[in-house]
Amino acid sequence: MRDCRSFVDECIGNDRAVYGATTGFGPLVGFAGRDEAADQCDNALQHLTAGQGPDLPLPVVRAAVLARTWSLARGHGGVAPEVIDRLCEMLATSFTPAVPTLGSVGASGDLIPLAYIAQSLRGRGHAYVDGMRMSAEQALATAGLTPLQLDGRDALGLVNGTSLTAAAAGLAWSSVRRSHAGIVATTALLADLLGCTPAFLEPALLTAYGHPEAAAVGARISARLAGVSPSGDRPLQEPYSIRCTPQLLGAAESALGYVGTVVTNDLNGISDNPLFFPEDGLVAHGGNFFGQPCAFVADLLTVVTAQLGNLLERQLDLLVDPARNTGLPPMLSTAPGRQHAVQGVQLASTAIVASMRRAATPASAQSLPTNLHNQDVVPFGTQAALTALESAASLKLLLGSLALALRQAVHVGARRPTAAPCAALFDELAASIAPITQDRPLDVDVRTAADIVEQHVREPG
Repeated sequence: MRDCRSFVDECIGNDRAVYGATTGFGPLVGFAGRDEAADQCDNALQHLTAGQGPDLPLPVVRAAVLARTWSLARGHGGVAPEVIDRLCEMLATSFTPAVPTLGSVGASGDLIPLAYIAQSLRGRGHAYVDGMRMSAEQALATAGLTPLQLDGRDALGLVNGTSLTAAAAGLAWSSVRRSHAGIVATTALLADLLGCTPAFLEPALLTAYGHPEAAAVGARISARLAGVSPSGDRPLQEPYSIRCTPQLLGAAESALGYVGTVVTNDLNGISDNPLFFPEDGLVAHGGNFFGQPCAFVADLLTVVTAQLGNLLERQLDLLVDPARNTGLPPMLSTAPGRQHAVQGVQLASTAIVASMRRAATPASAQSLPTNLHNQDVVPFGTQAALTALESAASLKLLLGSLALALRQAVHVGARRPTAAPCAALFDELAASIAPITQDRPLDVDVRTAADIVEQHVREPG
């Protein structure tokens, strides 16, 4: 980083054109920038402080700062090493910039949201400390930090990358992977409680399907059903929400593998412009800030998440329907008509799925030219990634909704799980969630159930 920074200073000292250090920004590149380096910082950041909407969740902002720090630390952005030190100091405290949700098209990086991060580190705008929102100046003092001093190259290096997009996509991917593992566990528990035969998991059948991930998921469901005793009361062929789970979850796993590879590459790449290669005397002006890879996979992740949500909602519908749940009472109520048990939970699940489906319209196909047609093609990766993150949170709620209903099913007459792994999950749910003997608010129980399932599948073995 020091060598690269020295090279940048040398280029500027020799009157070599360096975008953002000696010029205007975006379509105004053909005009000279401000004379003083400190003024170039304001030239980069002030006009970008134009975002709108509610603040982003604080974990997303902190993840974006971490991603930006790592990109700049790779040593080709030409920012001062002290900037990286200060970003690390920030991450060692609870200081978190207040960043509005709306503003990035993800084409020259996440310019507007990252500008808010840079501004708050300078003591401009607002920030949070220990979750409390206050002026950035006050937040810096409270956290024991001093305002960050930047020149034009530093400021542009902080904003000219896809770090918010990659961070949000990475958080969404991690969340969906956890929910995917949870769905494997709850699918097995559902099949056990209903007394299903595990014939749909036959290894020869799934191997013949030709998709290795389906066979792998089938093997994991089978492992959780080890020792299961079919009741003999179920039909020869289960509804697709049980019978086709290896195929559906296997396809999702395949897609998640691809998404994870792209997001990992993005997080480990260098998204900035220009890049500097001192060993070759090269100042490379180009488009490494263009967030198309994460835009595509974030949209894919949202589509996968919507279909996983469809599966969970249909499994819940199966469980509460006396025509298909092997005689359990409607809505798993102890006194149908007088008590409604999980009826509200199912209604909420239907609304959540509808919201997820609407969100599955690809953002990456919505390109709009902007910036005097300098940005004439844009990927909208930031919106795609934030949508994926919202859908991931919704998926976890659907997982909790089904888990709550599975806990209730045993209370109203379903058999206790006969497979040891399924019994272990049920016991964990039953230990923390009381049966619904009389109607009560269930919103907290849904979230608790989701956390229990995710913790269960995280445990070794």
